[in-house]
Amino acid sequence: MKYIEKILTEIEGHIKANTYKALETNNIEFKDLSSSGSWDQLYISVCSFLNTQGGIVIIGIQEDIKKKQFKFTGYNPNDENKIKEISAKINSIDGSPVDLIDYIQLNAVDIIPFLTGHVCVLYIEKLPLDRKYVFFKEFAYERQLTGDHRISTEKINRQLEIIEELRNATELETVENVTLEDLDIDLLNEYIIKLNADKKVETIKADIQSAISFLIRKKFVRENKPTLLGLLVCGKHIGDLVGGKCELDAYFETGQTLADDKKIYKENIIPLMESGWAFTFSKTSIGVSVHRGGTAVFEYPEAVIRETINNALAHRDYSSDRFSVLRIVNDKCIEIKNPGRFKQNQLLVQEKPLLLRRIIPTPKAQNPNLADVLKVYNRWEGRGIGMATLVNYALNNQIDVPYYRIYNKDELGLFIQKGQVLDIKTASLFASFDKYIAQKNNNQPLSNEELTVLAYFYKSEKLNEQERFTINLTPDNNHFDAIQQLLKSNLITKLAISTLEYQVYQVDKIFYKTDFSNELNLIFGNDYYSLSAEYKEILQVVYQLDMFSNLTVLNANVVGNSIYFRENSSYNIDTKKFDSFKRSTRGRINNLEKQGFLQRKVPGKSNYQINSAKKKSNLFES
Repeated sequence: MKYIEKILTEIEGHIKANTYKALETNNIEFKDLSSSGSWDQLYISVCSFLNTQGGIVIIGIQEDIKKKQFKFTGYNPNDENKIKEISAKINSIDGSPVDLIDYIQLNAVDIIPFLTGHVCVLYIEKLPLDRKYVFFKEFAYERQLTGDHRISTEKINRQLEIIEELRNATELETVENVTLEDLDIDLLNEYIIKLNADKKVETIKADIQSAISFLIRKKFVRENKPTLLGLLVCGKHIGDLVGGKCELDAYFETGQTLADDKKIYKENIIPLMESGWAFTFSKTSIGVSVHRGGTAVFEYPEAVIRETINNALAHRDYSSDRFSVLRIVNDKCIEIKNPGRFKQNQLLVQEKPLLLRRIIPTPKAQNPNLADVLKVYNRWEGRGIGMATLVNYALNNQIDVPYYRIYNKDELGLFIQKGQVLDIKTASLFASFDKYIAQKNNNQPLSNEELTVLAYFYKSEKLNEQERFTINLTPDNNHFDAIQQLLKSNLITKLAISTLEYQVYQVDKIFYKTDFSNELNLIFGNDYYSLSAEYKEILQVVYQLDMFSNLTVLNANVVGNSIYFRENSSYNIDTKKFDSFKRSTRGRINNLEKQGFLQRKVPGKSNYQINSAKKKSNLFES
C-alpha cells in the first residue's frame, strides 16, 4: 500500500468512527479549499514545501486541531485550472516568474476516490539550494513542524550570499577535453533507479543523447559538456578524466613496516566511498558478536566510519587536484586528510588568557549539488550532521574527542580517536578531586553525563594546547542541562569571547594542578627537596587525594593507578608493565613510610596520609 493510501485509509477510519489523531507533519498538509480565500493558504503551503524539504498536499480534507476532528470537504474537478495555475502564483525575490515544472509535479497529481467524492493529492519537491527562496505575494515561507511561517529578511539575505557562492561552485565546472561520450549510461541509470525509489520521477534512459535534458536539469551537463559533478557520478574511466579528485589513498599503519598496508582507489564517488568503508572495516574489526548470527565488532562505531568518509568526500575542495588520504593508525586513530579549508567564521582562535582552537559547526554543504546526489544514495543527510554526529558519539563515550589538524591553508585532517571521552585516565583525574567537586556542586557528585561533558571540555583544552582544533560544544547543540549544571557549580565558566551564536567555556583550573611542591616543601622542608622525582610524585598524589578527594582508603594500589593513568592510555593496557609499575610504587611507599614522610591512618591498615608531624631537616645543618 502506498504511503498516501495509508494516510487516507487512516483518515477515513477516524471520520467514520468520529475519532482523531493528529496526522499533519512537516511534509503532510491537509487543505479545505471550499471557502473563499482558502486558495491563498494552498499557495503559501506550496511555497513552504518548495523552500524547505518538499511535501504532500491533500486537497479536500480539513484537520481541525481545536475540535480534534477530520472533515471531508472534497475536491471539485472544476478547480483543475486553478491547480494548473499554482506555479504561476510563485515568484522569485524580484517578482519574476520561476520555472517550477520539475518541482510542482502536475503530471503526477492524483485524484483519488474518497468517501462520497474525491481528494486531490499534490506532490511538491524541495528546491535545490541555489534556487531558494521563492515567494508568494512578496513573502517567502518555510515549513516548521506542521505550520507555514514567513522567512525573516536576515535569513533571506544570508541565502542570497550562499547563492552567490554557488554560482562559482567548482562541482559545476565543465572539464577540459571531456565529451558526452565520457558519460556511462549504466551508471546514470543506476542513479535514476535510486531517484525513483519512493516514487517514479524519471524514466530509464536508452542512451546519453536521450538523457540530455535530464543531465542538464541535474547539472551533470552544462554547455553540452559534462560537469565535474556528472563525471563523479557517472563518468567512464574516471581516474583518467579528473585525476586526484576521484582518488582515495588508504593506509594502515602498525608501527611495523612489514605489517603496513596501502591501497589506492580511483573510482566514481559512490564506489569510492564504499571502498573507503571496506578498507577501514577490514583493518578495525576486533571480533565477532555472538548476537545476530555473528556480527562483526569494530573498534569504532560503524556509523562513524561511514559518515566520516562520506562527509570527507562530499565536503572536499574539488578545485584542488590533490587526492584524499585515509590513514588508520592501529589501536590509536583514524585520520582522513582532505584538500579544503574552514571558512574564517568557522574558526575560533584565541591565544590568551586561554589558548583556544575551536571549530564552530555550520550546517552548509561545501558542494551542495553533490550533496543532493549523495542524499539520493543515502550517503549524506545534510543538516550539518557530520560534526554533530561525531560530538554525540563522543559524549556517548563511543569514541574519544575528535579533532582537526590544519596542515596548511589548503589541507586539513580529521582525527577520530579510539577510546572514550570519560576514560579510566580522565575518570581517575576527576575522582581525585571528587571532594572538591561535591563542595562546589551543592555537596552532590556529578552525574555520569556531567562528568562526560566536563571531560570533553577538559580534553578539548588539552588538544587546543597542541594546536589541534576541536568541535565547539555549547548548550545550543549538546547536553544543555549538563552544561548548565557545570556552570552553576562554577566547574566551568563562560569566556568573554562568547557571543549569541556560540558560547565558549573554560574548565576550572584546579583540574590541571598536579604540582603541590610548595605545599609539601612547607611540610617537609629540605627533606622533600632531596627526594627523587618518583618519590616526590607519590607524595604529591597522596597529598592531592587526601585534600581533594573523598577516598576513605588511600593505599599503594590507589596511588599506583592514579600515577600510571596520568601518563598512559586507559585502553589496551600493557599488563606486565602495569603490574611492574604497581610493585615499584608499593616499594617506594614502604620506603616513604620508613623515612617518616607517610603514616598510616590506622595502625596495621594500608591506608596512608601525609605525616605532617615529621621533623624538618634544617637546610643549613652541617
